[in-house]
Amino acid sequence: MSEALSILNGEDLAEVVSAADDSTKKTQFSIGDLAKEFGCTLRTLRFYEDKGLINPKRDGLNRVYNRRDRARLKLVLMGKRVGFSLSEIRDMLDLYDLRDGQVTQLRVALSKFNEQIAVLEDQRQNIEQAIEELSRTVEIVSGMLKHKEAEEAQ
Repeated sequence: MSEALSILNGEDLAEVVSAADDSTKKTQFSIGDLAKEFGCTLRTLRFYEDKGLINPKRDGLNRVYNRRDRARLKLVLMGKRVGFSLSEIRDMLDLYDLRDGQVTQLRVALSKFNEQIAVLEDQRQNIEQAIEELSRTVEIVSGMLKHKEAEEAQ
């Protein structure tokens, strides 16, 4: 996601995100193409469209996604993976439309990224603590079980 933050407009955003993985040189994608590439459902893509995160063109009843939509989808999925809400992701993506010389985009993104890092570090600490407590409990219960099994064997 960080590569894309310094980009002013959607077309440049698509170029940077696409260049980062260089997985395709295509310029148009079907809903099935993107669902398969990103391992998500057609319903998920339609949901993201309803939320205004991607905006495919229409060819009759078919959705036709461009490189910008693909790039935005990739950023949405990366944002979800690190714990951002769809609302937060939309707000960050929408900042690209301000064209204020990148200052606003960079400040907001940096602030949100630092906040999310703090949230994730807190979650990691809680998970590590839970694992330690559960491991101790496993040792105790394991010992109790061995003791009971030894008693029954006699």
